[in-house]
Amino acid sequence: MSGFLAFTQASPVDPNLGLVLRVLPALVVILLAAAVCGRLATMVMQPRVVGEMVAGVLLGPTLLGAVFPGAQEALFPADVRPILYVLSTIGLTLYMFLVGAGMDHSVRMPGETRRATALAASGILPSLVLGSALGFLLWDRLSRPDVGRVEFALFLGGALSLTAFPMLARILYERGLENTRIGRITLVAASIDDAVAWCLLAVLSAVHLGTGGGDALRTIGLAVVFTAVMLGVVAPLLRPLGREVERTGRLGAGAVYVIVLVPLTAGWLTDWIGVYSVFGGFVAGLAMPREAAFRQALHGRMMDVVSTLLLPVFFAFSGLNTHLGGITGGSMLLVLVAILFTGFCGKYFGCALSTRALGFGWRESWAIGAIMNARGLMILIFINIGLAQGLITQEVFAMLVLVAVLTTAGALPLYKLAMPERHERASIQEPAGIGEAEHGREAAPVSG
Repeated sequence: MSGFLAFTQASPVDPNLGLVLRVLPALVVILLAAAVCGRLATMVMQPRVVGEMVAGVLLGPTLLGAVFPGAQEALFPADVRPILYVLSTIGLTLYMFLVGAGMDHSVRMPGETRRATALAASGILPSLVLGSALGFLLWDRLSRPDVGRVEFALFLGGALSLTAFPMLARILYERGLENTRIGRITLVAASIDDAVAWCLLAVLSAVHLGTGGGDALRTIGLAVVFTAVMLGVVAPLLRPLGREVERTGRLGAGAVYVIVLVPLTAGWLTDWIGVYSVFGGFVAGLAMPREAAFRQALHGRMMDVVSTLLLPVFFAFSGLNTHLGGITGGSMLLVLVAILFTGFCGKYFGCALSTRALGFGWRESWAIGAIMNARGLMILIFINIGLAQGLITQEVFAMLVLVAVLTTAGALPLYKLAMPERHERASIQEPAGIGEAEHGREAAPVSG
């Protein structure tokens, strides 16, 4: 082991070659850990993405850094981490691009946008209100002295209102649910929830850093303009690509250049605007041609590489910044339970009850509440920014990391409890364009 570490730390005459010799071992370890933990996750009835998320955390200070600090420092030295950050950002942006591009616009349900917006509101408002109320009460115990009570309360509420958009998408794709009634409405609702939470973070950051509310309004306004331009201007310009793929059955070299440039440029623009690049990638995907042949060709070219190589790097980089040593003492554990309970109830019951009110059956409603409750690494990104900007303490950060892991790990078991396999297969086979008149029929399987 020591010989290997010495080899990775060797410095050839060419500094670029030296960097390569440090980055490649890190990638090898990340992929091995993701493969092993992903396999273990499937063995305990969890999606692979949960195992990959845990692998990232274990490579950080939680396990590897605590047990073998020298090995962790050799594998992930300071000059390697920026490279991992770039790769992880590219991977997440391209993955969400593929999610957006994979949505089947031809099977849109009547009233789908209205329902998704209502679900998004029920997903964010109860969690935001309950989380903010809890933060308001716990401000004396948990907050930094230079953070106001309202700032801290809104930050905690915003963190608990997030849905793990990329992770939810990965779960849906693994189960073939992305174009079902459940999959489509939750993807759109989760994207709205996260966009609102990021706008809230922009406002809180502007207030805390003293840059004023004008910067926050600028961020929100530019995000709206960006979305309008992508869907209203860029999308029509890309339509000939879809017709060409439908005619030839393949993506040409020139088309691939365009397809890769669009999400990377969109991610760069949204990062510059102040909204995380994941949303730029997703909107770029929505702007892609709608032909089924185009979607199939695009996923066949890109999905395996992105999900196998780049996404685990994203999980690992986030895990390297995750410290769980900040929770000590029984009183802090009680606070953790209170935060976990508040976040779970606000999202799970809020989404489930509103979905039922929209006309879905009880099984579908509880299933949607379950998967919308997964928070994953979107909350880790959110709280990493908050920690870096001095909005929260290390103890609050550690608690919210545990909330992310526990709510995400509980999402699939609760989903399966609500939707056993026979009901899930029926939902996949059911036409997504089911109309309002058929909603009364959905409640029938509840007693089954």
